[in-house]
Amino acid sequence: MKPGARVQAAVEIIEAVERFHQPAGHTLKEWGRAHRFAGSGDRAAIGNLVYDVLRCRSSIAWAMGDEAPRALVLGALAFAWGMTGEEIATWCDGSEHTAEPLSEAESNAIASPKNGAPDWVRGDYPEWMAPHFTRVFGARAADEGAGLSRRAPIDLRANTLKTNRDKLLESLKKTSPIPTPYSPVGVRIAPREGASKSPHVEAESAHGRGHFEVQDEGSQLAALLTGARTGQQVVDLCAGSGGKTLALAAAMGNKGQIHAYDANKHRLRPIFERLKRAGARNVQVLNGGDEAALSGLAAKMDVVVIDAPCSGTGVWRRRPDAKWRLSSQAIEERQAEQTSVLELGVLLVKAGGRLVYITCSVLAEENSDQIEAFLERHPGFRAIPYGEVWREAIGSEPPASADGRDDSLLLSPASHGTDGFFIAVLEMKKDA
Repeated sequence: MKPGARVQAAVEIIEAVERFHQPAGHTLKEWGRAHRFAGSGDRAAIGNLVYDVLRCRSSIAWAMGDEAPRALVLGALAFAWGMTGEEIATWCDGSEHTAEPLSEAESNAIASPKNGAPDWVRGDYPEWMAPHFTRVFGARAADEGAGLSRRAPIDLRANTLKTNRDKLLESLKKTSPIPTPYSPVGVRIAPREGASKSPHVEAESAHGRGHFEVQDEGSQLAALLTGARTGQQVVDLCAGSGGKTLALAAAMGNKGQIHAYDANKHRLRPIFERLKRAGARNVQVLNGGDEAALSGLAAKMDVVVIDAPCSGTGVWRRRPDAKWRLSSQAIEERQAEQTSVLELGVLLVKAGGRLVYITCSVLAEENSDQIEAFLERHPGFRAIPYGEVWREAIGSEPPASADGRDDSLLLSPASHGTDGFFIAVLEMKKDA
Protein backbone atom coordinates (compact mmCIF):
# COMPACT_ATOMS: atom_id res chain seq x y z
CA MET A 1 0.00 0.00 0.00
CA LYS A 2 1.08 3.56 -0.67
CA PRO A 3 1.68 5.68 2.44
CA GLY A 4 -1.29 7.85 1.48
CA ALA A 5 -3.51 4.78 1.30
CA ARG A 6 -2.44 3.85 4.82
CA VAL A 7 -3.40 7.34 5.95
CA GLN A 8 -6.83 7.04 4.36
CA ALA A 9 -7.34 3.60 5.93
CA ALA A 10 -6.52 5.05 9.37
CA VAL A 11 -9.08 7.81 8.83
CA GLU A 12 -11.75 5.26 7.91
CA ILE A 13 -10.94 3.10 10.93
CA ILE A 14 -11.15 6.07 13.33
CA GLU A 15 -14.50 6.96 11.74
CA ALA A 16 -15.71 3.39 12.36
CA VAL A 17 -14.47 3.39 15.97
CA GLU A 18 -16.46 6.58 16.62
CA ARG A 19 -19.54 5.50 14.72
CA PHE A 20 -19.92 2.01 16.17
CA HIS A 21 -18.30 2.59 19.60
CA GLN A 22 -16.20 -0.56 19.23
CA PRO A 23 -12.72 -1.23 20.63
CA ALA A 24 -10.02 -0.20 18.20
CA GLY A 25 -8.51 -3.70 18.14
CA HIS A 26 -11.81 -5.19 16.98
CA THR A 27 -12.23 -2.53 14.27
CA LEU A 28 -8.68 -3.07 13.02
CA LYS A 29 -9.28 -6.81 12.77
CA GLU A 30 -12.47 -6.25 10.78
CA TRP A 31 -10.62 -3.89 8.45
CA GLY A 32 -7.87 -6.47 7.95
CA ARG A 33 -10.39 -9.19 7.04
CA ALA A 34 -12.02 -6.90 4.49
CA HIS A 35 -8.66 -5.79 2.99
CA ARG A 36 -6.66 -9.00 2.74
CA PHE A 37 -4.31 -7.46 0.20
CA ALA A 38 -2.77 -5.39 3.00
CA GLY A 39 0.53 -6.88 4.14
CA SER A 40 1.72 -7.22 7.72
CA GLY A 41 3.78 -4.02 7.36
CA ASP A 42 0.71 -2.15 6.14
CA ARG A 43 -1.43 -3.42 9.01
CA ALA A 44 1.26 -2.55 11.54
CA ALA A 45 1.65 0.99 10.18
CA ILE A 46 -2.10 1.59 10.11
CA GLY A 47 -2.50 0.17 13.61
CA ASN A 48 0.33 2.36 14.93
CA LEU A 49 -1.31 5.44 13.44
CA VAL A 50 -4.76 4.57 14.81
CA TYR A 51 -3.44 3.92 18.31
CA ASP A 52 -1.33 7.10 18.29
CA VAL A 53 -4.48 9.05 17.44
CA LEU A 54 -6.28 7.45 20.37
CA ARG A 55 -3.37 8.02 22.75
CA CYS A 56 -3.20 11.73 21.98
CA ARG A 57 -6.59 12.63 20.61
CA SER A 58 -7.24 15.61 22.92
CA SER A 59 -3.89 17.31 22.34
CA ILE A 60 -4.04 16.60 18.59
CA ALA A 61 -7.58 17.98 18.29
CA TRP A 62 -6.55 21.10 20.22
CA ALA A 63 -3.45 21.66 18.08
CA MET A 64 -5.37 21.14 14.83
CA GLY A 65 -8.44 23.10 15.95
CA ASP A 66 -10.53 20.20 14.67
CA GLU A 67 -11.54 16.82 16.11
CA ALA A 68 -12.72 15.18 12.88
CA PRO A 69 -11.06 11.79 12.16
CA ARG A 70 -9.05 13.16 9.20
CA ALA A 71 -7.71 16.04 11.29
CA LEU A 72 -6.76 13.64 14.07
CA VAL A 73 -4.84 11.35 11.71
CA LEU A 74 -3.01 14.23 10.02
CA GLY A 75 -2.23 15.66 13.46
CA ALA A 76 -0.84 12.32 14.60
CA LEU A 77 1.50 12.26 11.61
CA ALA A 78 2.70 15.76 12.50
CA PHE A 79 2.83 15.74 16.29
CA ALA A 80 3.28 12.04 17.17
CA TRP A 81 5.35 10.93 14.17
CA GLY A 82 7.23 14.22 13.73
CA MET A 83 6.49 14.69 10.03
CA THR A 84 6.49 18.12 8.42
CA GLY A 85 3.57 19.47 6.43
CA GLU A 86 5.57 19.05 3.24
CA GLU A 87 6.28 15.39 4.04
CA ILE A 88 2.62 14.72 4.82
CA ALA A 89 1.61 16.44 1.57
CA THR A 90 3.73 13.99 -0.46
CA TRP A 91 1.72 11.14 1.07
CA CYS A 92 -1.68 12.78 0.67
CA ASP A 93 -1.73 13.49 -3.03
CA GLY A 94 -5.32 12.49 -3.84
CA SER A 95 -4.35 9.65 -6.16
CA GLU A 96 -6.39 6.45 -6.24
CA HIS A 97 -7.14 5.06 -2.73
CA THR A 98 -4.99 7.69 -1.03
CA ALA A 99 -5.98 10.60 1.21
CA GLU A 100 -6.98 13.88 -0.36
CA PRO A 101 -4.42 16.72 -0.51
CA LEU A 102 -4.07 18.97 2.53
CA SER A 103 -6.33 21.98 2.69
CA GLU A 104 -4.90 25.40 3.48
CA ALA A 105 -6.39 25.21 6.99
CA GLU A 106 -4.81 21.79 7.61
CA SER A 107 -1.40 22.96 6.39
CA ASN A 108 -1.61 26.06 8.59
CA ALA A 109 -2.60 24.02 11.66
CA ILE A 110 0.33 21.64 11.17
CA ALA A 111 2.75 24.51 10.68
CA SER A 112 1.38 26.63 13.56
CA PRO A 113 -0.48 24.43 16.06
CA LYS A 114 -2.79 26.09 18.56
CA ASN A 115 -1.18 26.62 21.98
CA GLY A 116 -2.44 27.32 25.51
CA ALA A 117 -4.12 23.98 26.19
CA PRO A 118 -5.38 23.15 29.70
CA ASP A 119 -3.82 20.28 31.69
CA TRP A 120 -6.39 17.69 30.66
CA VAL A 121 -5.67 18.41 26.98
CA ARG A 122 -1.88 18.38 27.39
CA GLY A 123 -2.19 15.20 29.44
CA ASP A 124 -4.63 13.59 26.99
CA TYR A 125 -7.13 12.38 29.57
CA PRO A 126 -10.90 13.04 29.61
CA GLU A 127 -11.86 16.47 30.94
CA TRP A 128 -14.10 14.97 33.64
CA MET A 129 -11.05 13.18 35.06
CA ALA A 130 -9.05 16.39 35.62
CA PRO A 131 -9.89 16.56 39.37
CA HIS A 132 -8.90 12.90 39.80
CA PHE A 133 -5.48 13.45 38.19
CA THR A 134 -4.85 16.69 40.04
CA ARG A 135 -5.69 15.02 43.34
CA VAL A 136 -3.02 12.34 42.79
CA PHE A 137 -0.33 14.22 40.87
CA GLY A 138 -0.93 17.90 41.67
CA ALA A 139 1.01 20.24 39.39
CA ARG A 140 2.43 17.22 37.48
CA ALA A 141 -0.99 16.01 36.31
CA ALA A 142 -0.45 16.96 32.66
CA ASP A 143 3.03 15.41 32.56
CA GLU A 144 1.79 12.18 34.15
CA GLY A 145 -1.14 12.02 31.72
CA ALA A 146 1.22 12.59 28.80
CA GLY A 147 3.35 9.71 30.06
CA LEU A 148 0.29 7.47 29.85
CA SER A 149 -0.21 8.65 26.25
CA ARG A 150 3.13 7.57 24.78
CA ARG A 151 3.92 4.23 23.20
CA ALA A 152 4.97 1.57 25.67
CA PRO A 153 8.10 -0.57 25.36
CA ILE A 154 8.01 -4.36 25.25
CA ASP A 155 9.06 -5.56 28.69
CA LEU A 156 10.01 -9.18 29.34
CA ARG A 157 10.60 -11.07 32.57
CA ALA A 158 13.46 -13.57 32.47
CA ASN A 159 12.15 -16.84 33.90
CA THR A 160 14.79 -17.69 36.48
CA LEU A 161 13.49 -21.24 36.72
CA LYS A 162 15.14 -21.80 33.33
CA THR A 163 17.56 -18.96 32.56
CA ASN A 164 18.83 -15.59 33.79
CA ARG A 165 18.66 -12.04 32.51
CA ASP A 166 22.16 -11.96 31.00
CA LYS A 167 21.49 -15.07 28.92
CA LEU A 168 18.13 -13.70 27.81
CA LEU A 169 19.71 -10.41 26.73
CA GLU A 170 22.19 -12.37 24.64
CA SER A 171 19.57 -14.60 23.02
CA LEU A 172 17.44 -11.59 22.01
CA LYS A 173 20.28 -9.27 20.98
CA LYS A 174 18.87 -8.77 17.48
CA THR A 175 16.01 -6.80 19.08
CA SER A 176 18.46 -4.45 20.89
CA PRO A 177 17.23 -5.27 24.41
CA ILE A 178 18.43 -3.51 27.56
CA PRO A 179 18.03 -4.34 31.26
CA THR A 180 15.07 -2.70 32.96
CA PRO A 181 16.17 -0.05 35.48
CA TYR A 182 14.38 -1.44 38.55
CA SER A 183 13.42 -5.09 38.09
CA PRO A 184 16.46 -7.38 38.45
CA VAL A 185 14.87 -9.90 36.08
CA GLY A 186 13.48 -7.50 33.47
CA VAL A 187 14.48 -6.91 29.84
CA ARG A 188 13.21 -4.00 27.77
CA ILE A 189 12.83 -3.52 24.03
CA ALA A 190 12.26 0.14 23.19
CA PRO A 191 9.07 1.11 21.39
CA ARG A 192 9.40 1.56 17.64
CA GLU A 193 8.68 4.93 16.10
CA GLY A 194 6.29 5.95 13.36
CA ALA A 195 5.22 3.14 11.05
CA SER A 196 7.91 0.72 12.25
CA LYS A 197 6.75 -2.74 13.24
CA SER A 198 7.54 -4.00 16.74
CA PRO A 199 9.30 -7.39 16.99
CA HIS A 200 7.05 -10.40 17.53
CA VAL A 201 8.89 -11.66 20.59
CA GLU A 202 6.49 -14.49 21.33
CA ALA A 203 7.59 -16.12 18.07
CA GLU A 204 11.13 -16.42 19.44
CA SER A 205 12.34 -19.90 20.35
CA ALA A 206 13.32 -18.58 23.81
CA HIS A 207 9.65 -17.93 24.49
CA GLY A 208 8.65 -21.38 23.35
CA ARG A 209 11.23 -22.84 25.73
CA GLY A 210 9.77 -20.83 28.60
CA HIS A 211 12.78 -18.57 29.08
CA PHE A 212 10.68 -15.41 29.33
CA GLU A 213 7.20 -13.98 29.65
CA VAL A 214 5.99 -10.66 28.28
CA GLN A 215 5.33 -8.62 31.42
CA ASP A 216 5.59 -4.89 32.09
CA GLU A 217 8.31 -3.94 34.55
CA GLY A 218 5.67 -2.50 36.89
CA SER A 219 3.93 -5.86 37.07
CA GLN A 220 7.27 -7.57 37.69
CA LEU A 221 7.96 -5.20 40.57
CA ALA A 222 4.50 -5.80 42.02
CA ALA A 223 5.19 -9.55 42.10
CA LEU A 224 8.61 -9.04 43.71
CA LEU A 225 7.18 -6.68 46.33
CA THR A 226 4.80 -9.36 47.57
CA GLY A 227 7.87 -10.71 49.35
CA ALA A 228 6.83 -14.30 48.57
CA ARG A 229 9.71 -16.61 49.54
CA THR A 230 10.78 -20.21 49.21
CA GLY A 231 8.61 -22.55 51.24
CA GLN A 232 5.71 -20.17 51.86
CA GLN A 233 2.00 -20.69 51.31
CA VAL A 234 0.70 -18.07 48.87
CA VAL A 235 -2.65 -17.44 47.23
CA ASP A 236 -2.98 -15.40 44.02
CA LEU A 237 -6.61 -14.43 44.45
CA CYS A 238 -7.16 -12.68 41.10
CA ALA A 239 -4.77 -14.78 39.05
CA GLY A 240 -6.28 -14.14 35.62
CA SER A 241 -4.16 -15.83 32.96
CA GLY A 242 -1.29 -16.24 35.41
CA GLY A 243 1.27 -13.51 34.76
CA LYS A 244 1.97 -12.79 38.42
CA THR A 245 1.51 -16.44 39.39
CA LEU A 246 4.42 -17.34 37.11
CA ALA A 247 6.54 -14.53 38.54
CA LEU A 248 5.76 -15.72 42.07
CA ALA A 249 6.70 -19.31 41.19
CA ALA A 250 10.09 -18.13 39.91
CA ALA A 251 10.68 -15.91 42.96
CA MET A 252 9.91 -18.88 45.22
CA GLY A 253 12.21 -21.21 43.28
CA ASN A 254 9.38 -23.69 42.74
CA LYS A 255 9.30 -24.38 46.50
CA GLY A 256 6.32 -23.84 48.75
CA GLN A 257 2.80 -23.65 47.33
CA ILE A 258 0.93 -21.11 45.24
CA HIS A 259 -2.85 -21.40 45.02
CA ALA A 260 -4.08 -19.69 41.84
CA TYR A 261 -7.72 -18.59 41.83
CA ASP A 262 -9.90 -16.23 39.83
CA ALA A 263 -13.59 -15.41 40.10
CA ASN A 264 -13.82 -15.78 36.31
CA LYS A 265 -12.89 -19.31 35.22
CA HIS A 266 -12.51 -18.20 31.59
CA ARG A 267 -9.75 -15.74 32.51
CA LEU A 268 -7.98 -18.56 34.34
CA ARG A 269 -8.06 -21.02 31.45
CA PRO A 270 -4.75 -19.99 29.72
CA ILE A 271 -2.76 -20.51 32.91
CA PHE A 272 -2.26 -24.26 32.39
CA GLU A 273 -0.26 -23.95 29.17
CA ARG A 274 1.77 -21.08 30.61
CA LEU A 275 2.66 -23.04 33.75
CA LYS A 276 3.83 -25.99 31.69
CA ARG A 277 5.98 -23.85 29.39
CA ALA A 278 7.55 -21.98 32.33
CA GLY A 279 8.31 -25.13 34.30
CA ALA A 280 6.35 -23.85 37.31
CA ARG A 281 5.61 -26.87 39.49
CA ASN A 282 4.53 -25.35 42.80
CA VAL A 283 1.18 -24.00 41.59
CA GLN A 284 -2.21 -25.49 42.37
CA VAL A 285 -4.93 -24.05 40.17
CA LEU A 286 -8.24 -23.86 42.03
CA ASN A 287 -11.68 -24.07 40.48
CA GLY A 288 -12.35 -20.62 39.04
CA GLY A 289 -15.53 -18.93 40.19
CA ASP A 290 -16.05 -21.35 43.09
CA GLU A 291 -15.24 -19.57 46.36
CA ALA A 292 -15.73 -22.86 48.20
CA ALA A 293 -12.37 -23.88 46.68
CA LEU A 294 -10.77 -21.33 49.02
CA SER A 295 -12.35 -22.67 52.20
CA GLY A 296 -9.41 -24.90 53.12
CA LEU A 297 -7.01 -21.94 52.95
CA ALA A 298 -8.65 -19.80 55.65
CA ALA A 299 -6.17 -18.15 58.03
CA LYS A 300 -3.29 -20.28 56.64
CA MET A 301 -1.65 -18.08 53.99
CA ASP A 302 1.72 -16.39 54.46
CA VAL A 303 0.94 -14.08 51.54
CA VAL A 304 -2.37 -13.21 49.89
CA VAL A 305 -1.91 -11.40 46.57
CA ILE A 306 -4.86 -9.36 45.29
CA ASP A 307 -4.35 -8.00 41.78
CA ALA A 308 -7.71 -6.29 42.03
CA PRO A 309 -10.15 -5.49 39.23
CA CYS A 310 -9.78 -1.81 38.39
CA SER A 311 -10.36 0.95 35.86
CA GLY A 312 -7.11 0.17 34.01
CA THR A 313 -6.03 3.83 33.94
CA GLY A 314 -2.45 2.69 34.49
CA VAL A 315 -2.30 0.81 31.18
CA TRP A 316 -3.76 3.50 28.93
CA ARG A 317 -0.60 3.60 26.80
CA ARG A 318 -1.32 -0.02 25.82
CA ARG A 319 -5.14 0.35 25.63
CA PRO A 320 -5.63 3.98 24.66
CA ASP A 321 -9.22 3.69 23.47
CA ALA A 322 -10.26 2.51 26.95
CA LYS A 323 -9.67 5.96 28.48
CA TRP A 324 -12.26 7.56 26.22
CA ARG A 325 -14.84 4.90 27.15
CA LEU A 326 -14.25 5.06 30.92
CA SER A 327 -17.09 6.45 33.06
CA SER A 328 -17.48 7.47 36.69
CA GLN A 329 -20.04 4.67 37.05
CA ALA A 330 -17.45 2.10 35.94
CA ILE A 331 -15.01 3.39 38.56
CA GLU A 332 -17.66 3.07 41.27
CA GLU A 333 -18.37 -0.50 40.16
CA ARG A 334 -14.67 -1.38 40.32
CA GLN A 335 -14.44 0.13 43.82
CA ALA A 336 -17.24 -2.15 45.02
CA GLU A 337 -15.47 -5.16 43.51
CA GLN A 338 -12.18 -4.14 45.14
CA THR A 339 -13.79 -3.89 48.56
CA SER A 340 -15.39 -7.28 48.07
CA VAL A 341 -12.17 -9.05 47.07
CA LEU A 342 -10.27 -7.42 49.96
CA GLU A 343 -12.85 -8.80 52.37
CA LEU A 344 -12.44 -12.23 50.80
CA GLY A 345 -8.66 -12.05 50.97
CA VAL A 346 -8.51 -11.00 54.61
CA LEU A 347 -10.08 -14.32 55.60
CA LEU A 348 -7.09 -16.21 54.17
CA VAL A 349 -4.20 -14.38 55.88
CA LYS A 350 -2.60 -16.02 58.89
CA ALA A 351 -1.35 -14.06 61.89
CA GLY A 352 1.87 -12.33 60.90
CA GLY A 353 1.08 -12.87 57.21
CA ARG A 354 0.78 -10.30 54.45
CA LEU A 355 -2.02 -9.11 52.20
CA VAL A 356 -0.66 -7.38 49.09
CA TYR A 357 -3.10 -5.13 47.23
CA ILE A 358 -2.24 -4.29 43.60
CA THR A 359 -4.05 -2.37 40.87
CA CYS A 360 -3.11 -1.12 37.41
CA SER A 361 -4.82 2.18 38.22
CA VAL A 362 -3.46 5.61 39.12
CA LEU A 363 -6.66 6.83 40.79
CA ALA A 364 -6.71 7.44 44.54
CA GLU A 365 -10.29 6.16 44.77
CA GLU A 366 -9.09 2.70 43.77
CA ASN A 367 -5.75 2.86 45.56
CA SER A 368 -4.95 4.80 48.73
CA ASP A 369 -8.63 5.36 49.54
CA GLN A 370 -9.22 1.62 49.46
CA ILE A 371 -6.26 0.95 51.76
CA GLU A 372 -7.29 3.63 54.27
CA ALA A 373 -10.83 2.26 54.38
CA PHE A 374 -9.51 -1.30 54.77
CA LEU A 375 -7.29 -0.34 57.72
CA GLU A 376 -10.23 1.36 59.39
CA ARG A 377 -12.28 -1.84 59.03
CA HIS A 378 -9.39 -4.06 60.08
CA PRO A 379 -7.25 -2.43 62.81
CA GLY A 380 -5.37 -5.74 63.19
CA PHE A 381 -3.46 -4.87 60.01
CA ARG A 382 -0.78 -2.27 59.37
CA ALA A 383 0.65 -0.86 56.16
CA ILE A 384 4.36 -1.58 55.78
CA PRO A 385 6.22 1.41 54.24
CA TYR A 386 7.04 0.39 50.70
CA GLY A 387 10.68 1.40 51.09
CA GLU A 388 11.20 -1.34 53.68
CA VAL A 389 9.57 -3.91 51.43
CA TRP A 390 11.59 -2.76 48.39
CA ARG A 391 14.94 -3.04 50.17
CA GLU A 392 14.02 -6.47 51.51
CA ALA A 393 12.75 -7.87 48.22
CA ILE A 394 14.89 -6.09 45.60
CA GLY A 395 17.95 -4.99 47.56
CA SER A 396 18.32 -1.51 46.06
CA GLU A 397 17.18 1.94 47.12
CA PRO A 398 13.55 2.52 46.16
CA PRO A 399 12.38 5.35 43.89
CA ALA A 400 9.93 7.99 45.09
CA SER A 401 6.27 7.11 44.69
CA ALA A 402 4.52 9.07 41.93
CA ASP A 403 1.88 10.29 44.42
CA GLY A 404 4.41 11.30 47.08
CA ARG A 405 3.26 8.74 49.65
CA ASP A 406 5.59 6.48 51.61
CA ASP A 407 3.16 3.85 52.90
CA SER A 408 2.33 2.57 49.40
CA LEU A 409 3.98 2.77 45.98
CA LEU A 410 2.48 4.27 42.84
CA LEU A 411 4.48 3.57 39.68
CA SER A 412 3.82 5.50 36.47
CA PRO A 413 5.25 5.91 32.96
CA ALA A 414 6.33 9.52 33.52
CA SER A 415 8.00 8.87 36.88
CA HIS A 416 9.36 5.34 36.45
CA GLY A 417 9.00 4.23 32.82
CA THR A 418 6.55 1.49 33.81
CA ASP A 419 2.82 1.12 33.39
CA GLY A 420 0.78 2.68 36.18
CA PHE A 421 0.77 0.24 39.12
CA PHE A 422 -0.22 0.70 42.76
CA ILE A 423 1.19 -1.65 45.41
CA ALA A 424 0.36 -1.68 49.12
CA VAL A 425 1.72 -4.33 51.50
CA LEU A 426 -0.44 -4.92 54.59
CA GLU A 427 0.67 -7.09 57.49
CA MET A 428 -1.60 -8.83 59.98
CA LYS A 429 -0.29 -8.26 63.48
CA LYS A 430 0.68 -11.50 65.21
CA ASP A 431 -1.57 -10.77 68.14
CA ALA A 432 -4.56 -9.78 65.99
